[in-house]
Amino acid sequence: MLAILGLLTIVLLLVVVISKWMSPVSALILVPVFTALLAGSLERLPEFIAEGLVSIAPTGVMFVFAILFFGILLDAGTFKPIIRRLLNFAGNDPLKICIATAILAMLIHLDGSGAVTFLVVIPALKPIYDQLGMNRLTLASIVALSAGTMNILPWGGPTIRAATALQVNVTTLFNPILIPVLGGLVLVIGIAFLMGKKEKKLLLERGGCLNLTKLDEKESISPEERPGLFWINLILIVVAIGSLISGIAPPFVIFMIAFALALTINYPKLSDQKVRIDMHAKEAMLMASILFAAGCFTGILKGTGMMEAMAEAVQDLIHPQVGQQLPLLTGILSMPASLIFDPDSYYFGILPLLSETAAAFGASGIEVGQASIMGQMTTGFAVSPLTGSTFLLIGLCGVDLAEHQLKTIPWAFLVTLTILFLSVVIGVISV
Repeated sequence: MLAILGLLTIVLLLVVVISKWMSPVSALILVPVFTALLAGSLERLPEFIAEGLVSIAPTGVMFVFAILFFGILLDAGTFKPIIRRLLNFAGNDPLKICIATAILAMLIHLDGSGAVTFLVVIPALKPIYDQLGMNRLTLASIVALSAGTMNILPWGGPTIRAATALQVNVTTLFNPILIPVLGGLVLVIGIAFLMGKKEKKLLLERGGCLNLTKLDEKESISPEERPGLFWINLILIVVAIGSLISGIAPPFVIFMIAFALALTINYPKLSDQKVRIDMHAKEAMLMASILFAAGCFTGILKGTGMMEAMAEAVQDLIHPQVGQQLPLLTGILSMPASLIFDPDSYYFGILPLLSETAAAFGASGIEVGQASIMGQMTTGFAVSPLTGSTFLLIGLCGVDLAEHQLKTIPWAFLVTLTILFLSVVIGVISV
C-alpha cells in the first residue's frame, strides 16, 4: 500500500508541475500532505515535515547567501574589467571570439543564474558576431554549453536540489567530481575552439573580416570598478570557493561571511546595501522556498516509509546487475532527461527513488546524485524546452529552438559523457 501511495505521490508531482496546474512550491507541499493523509499519518505529519526542514535548512541558507554574494559582486562591476580584456583579446578573430565567449559565460555564471548569464553575455557579444558575419547559433551554443557545465557548481540549482533530495551536504556531492567537471569545462573551451575555427574558415572564404575597434579599457570606469575593489572582490571569490572545496567550514557559514564582507566593502552606505539586497532577494527567496518545500516533500516520503516501500518494490522488478549499475545508467541518461523532466520533478520526485533503489542493490545513492548533476538540467538546461532560460537564450540570440537544439544537444551530450567517463576513471562512479 505504501509503495502505491509513494508512486502516486511522484506521479501527481510530475503531472501538476509539468502541466503547470500548480507552482512547484505548492505541489511539493500539498501533494505529499494529501498522500500522507491517505496513508493515515495525520498525527505524525508535523514531525515528518519538521525533520525534512531541519535536514534542508543548511542547504537553503547556503543558497540564499551564495546568490546574494555573487549578485553583489556582479552589481559592483567585478567582472566588467575581465569582459573588456576578453573582448580586446578576441579582437576580430572568430576563433578567439569563440574562446572568449566560453570563458566569459563561465565567469558570469559563477552566480548560478542562467538568466543573468544570458542577459550579460549575449548583448555584449551579439553585435560582434553580427559585424563579423558569424553564425548566431554558434554564440547560443557556446554560451549554453559553458553555462550548463558551470551549473554543476555547488551553488547551482541542480546540485542544490540533488543535495536537498538526498539530504546530504553539497560538498559531499560535488567535491569528488571536481576534477571531472574541470575536464568538462576544458572540453567546452575545446568545442568553442573548433566552432571558432569553422567560423574563421567560413569568414575567410567569404573574403576576409571587418576590423573592429578595440575597447578603451580606461573609459567608463564606475567607482565600484576601482582596481583596489576589483582585486579585493577577486580575492573574496577565490577564498570563498577555495574554502568551500576544502571543507574548512560548512558552506552556509562560508557564504554568510563572504556575503557580509562583499556587501560592506562594495556598498558602505546602508541605503545602498538595502537596494542591492532587494535587487536579488526575489531570486534568492524563490529558490529557497522551493528548497524548503522540497524538505517537506522528502521528509514526508521518508517518514511515512513510502520511499523505502517503493525502493523495495522496484528492487523486485530490476535485475541485480542492472540495479548495481544505476549510477552509470543515470549518468548516461542524465542529459537527455533534461528534455523530459523539469528540475523540480526530477530531483525531488525521481532522484530519491533512484537513490534508494541503487542502495538496495548495494550501489551508492550518492553516486546516483552525482551522476544526475552531470547532465540533468546542467549541460542540458539551456536546450530544454521546460525552462524559461532556454527561451531567453534563443530570444536574445534571435535563433530557432529546433536549430539551437540540433547544434547544441550532441555537444552537450558529449560533455556529460566526458564528465561521466572521467568520474569512472578516478573511481567516483563505480562500475
